[in-house]
Amino acid sequence: MPKVAIIGSGFSSFSAASTLAAKGIDVHIFEKNETVGGRSRQFSESGFKFDMGPSWYWMPEIFERFFNNFGHSASDFYELKKLDPSFKIFFGKKDALDIPAEFDDLVELFEQTERGAGDSLRRFMREAEFKYNISMQDLIFKPGLSIFELMDPKIFKGAFKLQLLQSFHKHVRKYFTHPKLIAIMEFPVLFLGSIPKKTPALYSLMNYAGLNLGTWYPMGGFVKVIDGMRQVAEGLGVKVHTSEPVTKLITKNHNISRVLANGNSMDVDAVIGSADYHHIENSLLDNGLQSYSKDYWDSRSMSPSCLIFYIGVNKKLKNITHHNLFFHTDIEKHSSQIHTKPEWPTDPLFYVCCPSKADETVAPVGSENLFFLMPIAAGLEDSEATRAHYFDMIIEKFEDITEQSIKDNIIYSKSYCINDFKNDYNAYKGNAYGLANTINQTANLKPKIKSKKVDNLFFSGQLTVPGPGVPPSIISGEISANELLKQFKL
Repeated sequence: MPKVAIIGSGFSSFSAASTLAAKGIDVHIFEKNETVGGRSRQFSESGFKFDMGPSWYWMPEIFERFFNNFGHSASDFYELKKLDPSFKIFFGKKDALDIPAEFDDLVELFEQTERGAGDSLRRFMREAEFKYNISMQDLIFKPGLSIFELMDPKIFKGAFKLQLLQSFHKHVRKYFTHPKLIAIMEFPVLFLGSIPKKTPALYSLMNYAGLNLGTWYPMGGFVKVIDGMRQVAEGLGVKVHTSEPVTKLITKNHNISRVLANGNSMDVDAVIGSADYHHIENSLLDNGLQSYSKDYWDSRSMSPSCLIFYIGVNKKLKNITHHNLFFHTDIEKHSSQIHTKPEWPTDPLFYVCCPSKADETVAPVGSENLFFLMPIAAGLEDSEATRAHYFDMIIEKFEDITEQSIKDNIIYSKSYCINDFKNDYNAYKGNAYGLANTINQTANLKPKIKSKKVDNLFFSGQLTVPGPGVPPSIISGEISANELLKQFKL
């Protein structure tokens, strides 16, 4: 029976592990931290349960597909709740829009905001649905190892409609002129990718995923998804080793023969690197075995990192919902300070998640659980003084816009930023979301899922195909495992 080591324990790790174990592979997951989940870990403090990373549950069919592949359903492990409103956008004090869960209600909201925008939204979504279906059924499951993968008849036939060469910025403005509607359509790109001018119009598929298919929440938090995936994996025989960081990959004749982890050694037939791609290549492999040079990584356009505050307040809050976007400032300026001229933002936009609005288990009675996130450029200098400065700035802005005080009611607060992403995940430049979804970093132009120099080393996760986000990470693990199974001829 072949033995495979997987580095890291995030979504792509458990996806890969389950796919391999179902074929009889002896799979071992090595996690450097005390708990599994990678960026989707959860911690508890003062009666609050804080999800540390992902909070937007989109594309529920991808999660369901994973569980179905192994004879389960997502409902076997957690309850899924559709949020309505899906989210709220604040443009200033007494100036906010609730984004309804039902598409017909959203069309009406667009029409009320800009005459003719309702019909425009329907046309926009028809195109976005086409891209979504082609991508989810064909493109997203390609391993990105050969340009000929894109010659698939379905993809080739619809290539023009996929709009890989048109910018998201221009695409949105073909349909809408009102700045509020443009902000609604562009926010997934701003928070998780690149600037709209450098993002392919292909990614309007994310608008379809979020605005048509809905925004959901796994009761108990995102950790419930990881817990479910771990149960599936362990039920298939996967062994999970926590607090065991991989420190070295021993190679012989361009093959990994042994994995060193926390002073222990394990003979292996292959490795899947689901942790940070750059770290695995540059810290665990001998010199000369890297697929990508320092210059290559330095030239990559990274998705944002972020400054996060996990906050517990001892009162209930008004005027906010589960997901809240604060677009009260110059979006273009903040975007340029992330992607064009990296620097700490002068007047930041930010996101606030309040899961206790939907889930009473994540906060004590009469309290609220808050997750403040400010997107920033990866690679910035991170200090406690800087964090404190932005904490005061963001809390003050939140209080002003939502017209309520919270600072004196904060009973727990913890910050998380670039240095923490580096320490906990070995994240390149302290990135939070991987590579930006720019035109020259899409599909086959991402770092390869298979090492160019080590024959039995594969990769999964946000720095390779399909890209950043939880559903793509789940798919990435499956792709990587299937490519490895081909090598094993299974």
